[in-house]
Amino acid sequence: MQKKLTSLFILTYFISQSLLIGQTSFDLWTVQVKGKGARIQLIEGTEKALTNREEYDNQPSFINENQVVFSAADENGNHDIIVYNFENQKFTNLSKTLDRSEFSPTITDCGQYISTVVVEPDGKQRLWLYPTNFGEPELLYDDIAPVGYYDWYDNKAAMFVLGSPNQLIYANGRNDLITIDQNVGRAIQKRPKSDQITYLDQDAGLEFPDGEAFEVKSYDFIKKQSYAFGLGLPGSQDFIWLDKKTLMMARGNSFYVRKWNEKNWQLAGRISSDTHKNISRIAYSSDQEVLVFAMERNN
Repeated sequence: MQKKLTSLFILTYFISQSLLIGQTSFDLWTVQVKGKGARIQLIEGTEKALTNREEYDNQPSFINENQVVFSAADENGNHDIIVYNFENQKFTNLSKTLDRSEFSPTITDCGQYISTVVVEPDGKQRLWLYPTNFGEPELLYDDIAPVGYYDWYDNKAAMFVLGSPNQLIYANGRNDLITIDQNVGRAIQKRPKSDQITYLDQDAGLEFPDGEAFEVKSYDFIKKQSYAFGLGLPGSQDFIWLDKKTLMMARGNSFYVRKWNEKNWQLAGRISSDTHKNISRIAYSSDQEVLVFAMERNN
């Protein structure tokens, strides 16, 4: 069994990650799409910046078909959760906290909360719930830290927990934690209409001219088995499911898709920008037929 991280190492890890984030500015962009699944294509000329600030705007996630949430830094480097409504084109603060920062917002299975990784005043990184009616937030798992990324299955969280190595665990109960895998990537995604949590296995990778490609894997909670879905896109760390059968990833300014049981990634379109580069986090609304994604500002 791997030794637990010491408090000093955890704190040092978090500080180093915060400094890394602070050195790079990201904005959110949108682009309209047409087609479904593996036939999806970007509509040329519809790409535009949703935010345009020197600070950090990142980690978008749709909470319904019309609203997206994301983590946004203020001028002091403190991160809050912002809601953007596509219908009225307005931004609203879900959180405005001076003593803590919120990252990786996602709607819970019940739809009543926005979950978020909170960096607390003492440096702990734990999962909290923020009511969608703007009520008081509450801590979910007091004994699981430091949480990096996560997604939901059956009203419980599968969490990337920082360590040596990093672990993907599932909180089946307070004293019932299932270790799914070790040394996983930062993208944790529930596969739509399935009982599977998917991730990138960083112990199973191959080098290509465009970068390393890691195996896409899943864990099925009903069958209690793991499955492999082939290699991710070389040089990319983030993926989403457009539907149960279709994966999307990005590299540089281009989006790619493939079916789960095929090998080759197909180009879905390219973002034209003189000011931004390197697509990372991606969110998709099939009703709005829009992608929301983070891009790095050119220095």
